[in-house]
Amino acid sequence: MGKNESSVHQLATEMGEVLLENGAEISRVQDTMERVARAYHAESFNAYVLTNGIFMSGRDTEGHSLTFIKQYGESSIHFGRICAVNQLSREIARGEHTVEEAFSILEDIRQLPYCPLLPATLSCALGSAAFSYLFGGCWLDALAAFLCGLALEPFLYLTKKHGLSNFLVNLSSSGFVAFLASLLFMVGLGNNLDKIIIGSIIRLVPGVALTTSIRDFFNRDYLSGTIRMIDAVLIGSCIAIGVGLVVRLMSPLTGGSLL
Repeated sequence: MGKNESSVHQLATEMGEVLLENGAEISRVQDTMERVARAYHAESFNAYVLTNGIFMSGRDTEGHSLTFIKQYGESSIHFGRICAVNQLSREIARGEHTVEEAFSILEDIRQLPYCPLLPATLSCALGSAAFSYLFGGCWLDALAAFLCGLALEPFLYLTKKHGLSNFLVNLSSSGFVAFLASLLFMVGLGNNLDKIIIGSIIRLVPGVALTTSIRDFFNRDYLSGTIRMIDAVLIGSCIAIGVGLVVRLMSPLTGGSLL
């Protein structure tokens, strides 16, 4: 029975791990872990979740203490995995799976792939063009932003593949977009450089981190909300620095027309 209790605690922790790694808010992570523990009648289950870690303690029916500590670095967004874990937790609450079956399903969830590069690139390009036009650009600005978006997604793929930190990725990517947008503007493709750049960098804006931090604040998870808010501010600062440096450095080449 003690081994089964240990497996239940481990299952709850690993389900929380998948949620946390893929961008779920803290309240969702903690609620899911507690629901799973209750569904399998785990003894004295306690969990404390932060943006970068999970602390779990409990006790099995034989009186042995159980403790799991997981630390995380940067997370990546995958709403498909979050939805799949939520569905699994609902099925567990209804008594549809044994612990072993739940572990097997969870492993399949971990293997859910991210969006392939080609559709991600097309989505980035279309989104960049749409936002450029939405923010007041003309169709030429939208076309230039579309081309920037086509180049941005592969650039992001390559930088992340080489293991750069999230801040360096955003700094280099925003600089790359600003450089490409400036080149297109200099050859006459587009009338408003600011609209081209604004549309193109939307892909980099930490919208999920910002909205999740606000939800954490509303759920009284102040520490996690603060961590995510700081992360969003720092990423935004990296984007601003990357764009500002490139535009400033390239401006003398055009007699100041980029400023």
